[in-house]
Amino acid sequence: MILSFHPCFEADKNVLCAGRLPDEKDLALIRSSDAVILPQGCKEPLYRMASQNCNRVFPDYTARFSHPGKLGQSRLFMETGTLHPETIAFDDYSMFDRFCGKNIHELPFSFPLVIKFDWGGEGDNVHILRSETELKKLIEMIQDFEKTGQKGFLIQKYIPAGGRSLRVVVIYKHYESYWRIHEDNGNFYSSISKGARIDKTSDTRLQEQAIDAVSSFCFRTGINLAGFDILFSSQEENPHPVFLEINYFFGRQGLGGSDAYYELLVEQIYRWIDEQKIK
Repeated sequence: MILSFHPCFEADKNVLCAGRLPDEKDLALIRSSDAVILPQGCKEPLYRMASQNCNRVFPDYTARFSHPGKLGQSRLFMETGTLHPETIAFDDYSMFDRFCGKNIHELPFSFPLVIKFDWGGEGDNVHILRSETELKKLIEMIQDFEKTGQKGFLIQKYIPAGGRSLRVVVIYKHYESYWRIHEDNGNFYSSISKGARIDKTSDTRLQEQAIDAVSSFCFRTGINLAGFDILFSSQEENPHPVFLEINYFFGRQGLGGSDAYYELLVEQIYRWIDEQKIK
């Protein structure tokens, strides 16, 4: 029996778990299933229940929950030896204060530098800072966020990329890439939500390099449903793909919209099921 918790994939048995925690009925169904299909918005309790009680679960969110948030992703990049911007991760402001206190010059990066809060996606809560004054103002904002319970941030070396980034989407064994480009090269943000345009045809050699790098990373980590943000330095003659971020929720405009995305997703889920060789 194939059990689906995904509202857009019809299986032998279909259950919705949105807005609630999984219960004993869900557990019984999972244990009696040959395979389980989970929604993209799957919460950790449902994923843990499914992965601990069924050998075949799609998507594989092990890395998502073992390395959560931007801080977790930076650790995953380091643990796997994946090329990414030089990064210092701070669990909270007090950790930053112990690291350099008021002496900003203790940081190993020169301005401009990038700060990313541990939450948010598609360019949200990512800031480029060009001076010590801007950094001090943002540190004050970080302290205010901590009062609401939101904590954790990264400081990264800035990589100039000519106003563009590459999105590589993996849906099981289907890989698709496209550039997100701002006409104004001075615009730091390159997400579609921040006004970037989509370009699928430029620099196909770099796109192929990025897809190869993402495919290798996914093989090592088990990730099979995500959007990866990749940079290529505009200051290097032969740049290598630099991993910025993993988006487990990602925009679909670059894939042709929601209908095209769900068509791809269903196709790849069926491919995954077929390769499980369920008797």
